Amino acid sequence: MHAITIPEPGGPEALVWDEVPDPVPGEGEVLIEVAASAVNRADLLQRQGFYDPPPGASPYPGLECSGRIAEIGPGVSGWNVGDQVCALLSGGGYAEKVVAPAGQLLPVPAGLDLNLAAALPEVTCTVWSNVFMIAHLRPGETLLVHGGSSGIGTMAIQLAKAVGAKVAVTAGTKEKLEQCAALGADVLINYREQDFVEEVRKATDGKGADVILDNMGAKYLDRNVRVLAVNGRLAIIGMQGGIKGELNIGALLTKRAAISATSLRARPLEEKAAIVAAVREHVWPLVDGGHIRPVVDREIPMDDAATAHRVLEASGHVGKVLLVVP
Repeated sequence: MHAITIPEPGGPEALVWDEVPDPVPGEGEVLIEVAASAVNRADLLQRQGFYDPPPGASPYPGLECSGRIAEIGPGVSGWNVGDQVCALLSGGGYAEKVVAPAGQLLPVPAGLDLNLAAALPEVTCTVWSNVFMIAHLRPGETLLVHGGSSGIGTMAIQLAKAVGAKVAVTAGTKEKLEQCAALGADVLINYREQDFVEEVRKATDGKGADVILDNMGAKYLDRNVRVLAVNGRLAIIGMQGGIKGELNIGALLTKRAAISATSLRARPLEEKAAIVAAVREHVWPLVDGGHIRPVVDREIPMDDAATAHRVLEASGHVGKVLLVVP
């Protein structure tokens, strides 16, 4: 088969479409013939040499995919060869074939194009696990989403609205904010021109955000704590703004607030299987019913993954960028 390899860390040109050995499914795994994968910022870090795959994972980038089951390993039940699936991966999605644990498979939703399904696993699992399983967003509460036009952001808006929450988003352009509004966002904040602390307080009559989904990390830590409501919950899922910040513990105590920080890739298999099962139970009916949809900016041939990485680095996209097997 062919896969995107990284002979040496570097820029987008470091991604090489090369012939590699076919993977073989082991106990509890299936082999997927990949139709499409999606580009995540973790892939950019891996390409640069800053984010190695977990032990035992595929060395090739790609944290999700869609395709058809080609082979079933020992101990797998409930799936058949030929089933159309999408999968949460620890790596290997940038390839013609990939092995995935059966517990991390999801059926392609009814009526959804097979390629588009590749845009779902990482965002649905990330949003559901952080915003709902950990931060327990409830109807009537306010969710603040940083990077509202990203793949994670566009899914968070839709899921929060589906449960009856109010959604505030930050984004860097008027066009991106307009697309967030089309998905249901209530409060639109241009972070280049507006102070999100001031805007969220204004929109909530001074209360603040009950839950914050943050991809920035250190840069926003102090302001995130300041804009949290009493009993608020800050869920950190990224470090685009740095890894070390100063935390005002007094403000956190006064608000009886909580901070969580998670990653998905390196979690134990049983934890990821539990998240996938929760997504299938709670999110998949909304996708099947057409209430939630993946937002895809563009599809790019997988052998041109370098172009896809440049698109993500330029940050001009909205939603997900897909890599389609040529």
